[in-house]
Amino acid sequence: MNKTVIYSHLDCLQHDPGYGHPESPKRLQSILDNIEHYEEAPLGTEQQILLAHKPELLEQIKTTAPSEGLTHFDADTLMSPDTLNAALRGTGGACKAIDELIAGNIQHAFCASRPPGHHATADLAMGFCFFNHIAIAALYAQQEHDIERIAIVDFDVHHGNGTQDIVQGKEGLFYISTHQSPLYPGSGSEAENIPGNILNIPLISGTGNSAYQKIFSASVVPALKNFKPQLLLVSAGFDAHHDDPLASLDLSTLTFQWLGEQLSTIAENYCQSRILSVLEGGYSLDALSNSVKAYLNGVHTI
Repeated sequence: MNKTVIYSHLDCLQHDPGYGHPESPKRLQSILDNIEHYEEAPLGTEQQILLAHKPELLEQIKTTAPSEGLTHFDADTLMSPDTLNAALRGTGGACKAIDELIAGNIQHAFCASRPPGHHATADLAMGFCFFNHIAIAALYAQQEHDIERIAIVDFDVHHGNGTQDIVQGKEGLFYISTHQSPLYPGSGSEAENIPGNILNIPLISGTGNSAYQKIFSASVVPALKNFKPQLLLVSAGFDAHHDDPLASLDLSTLTFQWLGEQLSTIAENYCQSRILSVLEGGYSLDALSNSVKAYLNGVHTI
């Protein structure tokens, strides 16, 4: 069996942060246009969200949701009337994927959802993000399925400060991030690393394919092999592509296929081939859709 299931929902197209905002519905539409079929993501539950987030954040998001127009959490993080349901679909899809992976019904799940999640901390919505889907999924896998060792690999060009905030100090969770530095949100230095729990690998502007692959092979792969995860989760952001307007790494589409191959090999060796990937960033429409396709092709090669 080498079965990939994609989870998404039309609700995720309805989150509209306004004209000119880079996190537009067109991002997801560009991906869905290249997908033959996806399973509908269910709505996430409050119980799932509270695994990672404080009740005050959940209440703030619920009460801030506008009936019309836009409301701001910060300059970049805006809610429209349909944002809450879109964010809930992201969480629900990720947790549904965990259930199916652990049951052995699928080997790889890709959640094509928006808004993204990895900047959302335990108590703060920020950086286009409201609920941290990948962190919720990790804690859900621990609580509901007794998975002891879970690795989260984040190759988004921005550091997943929210994911680090939530998993820091938690036994059995290992967060690994490659990201451009300096860049928003300003976190992710090597000084924040905790052996076996947090591994930040900051990259200088202009880092290209060969340098990135060398760094990933020398740092990320050995760390994963040493940790021996039973489940591999991926914050799959595609804004390290050389065409992305919000950053300045220099990766090609083929490097995302290579990443899929590397992570699939780790999953095959340690995780019974189980991978959950959740869409994060990527703001050039052509680069995003092509890179997602390449990444999925890479995962399928193993």
